[in-house]
Amino acid sequence: MDLSTASLMAAKAYSYKAESLVKEYLLADSYALYTAVLGGILMCKMVYDITYLFSSFYYKSYASLTKLQKLEWNNRGMSTVHAIFITYMSVYLVFFSHLFSDQLDGPVTLRSSNLSNFTLGVSVGYFITDFAMIFWVYPSLGGLEYVLHHILSLVSIVYATYSGEGQLYTYMVLISETTTPGINLRWYLDTAGMKKSKAYLVNGALMVVVWLVARIILFIYLFYDMYLHYDQVMQMQTFSCILVFGVPTVLLIMNTIWFTKILRGLKKTMAKRE
Repeated sequence: MDLSTASLMAAKAYSYKAESLVKEYLLADSYALYTAVLGGILMCKMVYDITYLFSSFYYKSYASLTKLQKLEWNNRGMSTVHAIFITYMSVYLVFFSHLFSDQLDGPVTLRSSNLSNFTLGVSVGYFITDFAMIFWVYPSLGGLEYVLHHILSLVSIVYATYSGEGQLYTYMVLISETTTPGINLRWYLDTAGMKKSKAYLVNGALMVVVWLVARIILFIYLFYDMYLHYDQVMQMQTFSCILVFGVPTVLLIMNTIWFTKILRGLKKTMAKRE
């Protein structure tokens, strides 16, 4: 047996063990949520530290930032990674997996899986970490609207995970996290003194489009889907129904207010350039 064959067999054995670990431990009913929440918190810590190290080595002006600016810089790196993860998983579970397919028996509002619960648990870990940081330096990382947003998100995600109800609409709402990388990039460019750059303008225009699709149109589609599955929605527990109807409504109002501010900011930036 040559070296390449032995290496291939060793890689396959490692892959099999890793797959078994995920299926039998990480996604096991008794461990999934706790492992996921802890993993989400550890992920935040790791990304925060990596952002700090990377910025210290490759961004010369990082050292000149204030203590709070450095904290927010690293925090936004953390939120960007979470946004990419949860957007990918949410799009997959809602639109590409068969978990919430109408072709399956049973109400879509009462469906969940080990993978869906694990994913929500990771998100819970992130929101706990981010909420703790917001509270610690309040209001430097965000005011009352951010506190309200995180409380609604945490309550909804935790309850959807434990009850297994309304996860379809929880994931639809979480798709809105796709706007986070653009928001963070805008802050990075502004802090780096690149507010007059072409990248800042292009990012602002993309933010308007992505925000409109992910935080306005998608929410309208969510309510339309709830209308189509109204009988199934009403089979959930009372508190689940309150969350499913109430949380997206509050977030849609907040998203619309923020959208008008983003739109005004883009118009102001373009007017200055003209």
